Amino acid sequence: MSSAVAANETVAEAKAGGGGRRKLILLAVPLLLAVIGAGLWFSGILPRLLGSHHEAPAAAAKAAEMVAPVYTDVPEIITNLDTGGRRQSYVKLKARLELAKAGDQVVVAAAMPRILDIFQTYLREMHPDELRGSSGTYRLREEMIARANLVAQPARIVDILFEELLVQ
Repeated sequence: MSSAVAANETVAEAKAGGGGRRKLILLAVPLLLAVIGAGLWFSGILPRLLGSHHEAPAAAAKAAEMVAPVYTDVPEIITNLDTGGRRQSYVKLKARLELAKAGDQVVVAAAMPRILDIFQTYLREMHPDELRGSSGTYRLREEMIARANLVAQPARIVDILFEELLVQ
């Protein structure tokens, strides 16, 4: 009987040792599948297989690329800056307005006297130091876009391109 008891103990030890390996496999397999699934998802393979990947229609993408920007010239502006009583300083500005659509050209052309007036008024209040560097040019551009959009409504001005900006 002692050999039967020894055999039972050996079987019990084998089951105990195998149980640890079994737990490891039961934890490792789902983890491995989750890592593989995440890799397939973020690489874009799994969404395509599941049909949840939406590509933009080719015609719409081509149409968006083919829309040419529309520009309108702004007449050259030469005006003095606010120097606070010191020696006079002038700015010379030549620019183009980038419009949202071609139909806006008529509206902007009709509003051009007002646009010029608001640009000159704004420039006359600026100090020469405010126009220095790229940050000064950026602020000038943003302010001019905002002011031109107010005057030229319902037309929309997307950007102002400075062809010439001289400060003397």
